[in-house]
Amino acid sequence: MGLWHVFYADWQIECCGTPFSVGEEVRWPLLFHAADDVLGGGWQDQLTELAGPVEQGAERVLRDRNGLVVGVGESVAAPGGSARFVGLLTVEAHGGRLPEVRGRVRCVQVVTQEYGETEPGSRTWEPLPGRRSLRSVDASPKWFAGGGGARSEAGLVVTLEVPDTDSVLSHTVRSVRGIPPGSPPGTETESLPADELAELLAGLSGA
Repeated sequence: MGLWHVFYADWQIECCGTPFSVGEEVRWPLLFHAADDVLGGGWQDQLTELAGPVEQGAERVLRDRNGLVVGVGESVAAPGGSARFVGLLTVEAHGGRLPEVRGRVRCVQVVTQEYGETEPGSRTWEPLPGRRSLRSVDASPKWFAGGGGARSEAGLVVTLEVPDTDSVLSHTVRSVRGIPPGSPPGTETESLPADELAELLAGLSGA
């Protein structure tokens, strides 16, 4: 099982999402974005690395060599060939039939984003790249605080444990826990209580 960070935007949850808790199994359509396309960029510890072919069918799909299959944003890659990509996984419940990924929620963090005016006094706001904080919670809210101004909640960073996959994040957790290189996926979460795993994951993602 591989661990993957996923951004779930506030409006996606508020519109038609179902709240969930740590430990719950979910099925989400995932879309892989260029990091700069999400809240202005500046993501670091939440980024995902994928490598594999991009295919064009009803939707553009990336098949990662470590087992994850997700939709791909147009700014990421054109179909054909195999390559390495670094970006952000997002839940996308609108506009297409993306592959659904089944996983168990291991960590939930509320994203509070800072915004700046496009021009002084304009009262029109845009996200400031990298100017955000994360707060660990036990369950997803249905509604988010803010909705305008210099600072507001913008969604969640969720860590999913997905069967039959592996990830750079899983390798990092195995290293932090002192698990020998070459150990199979899933050993990083064995015999680790849910609260301790959530604390470890929150630390790795910069909370």
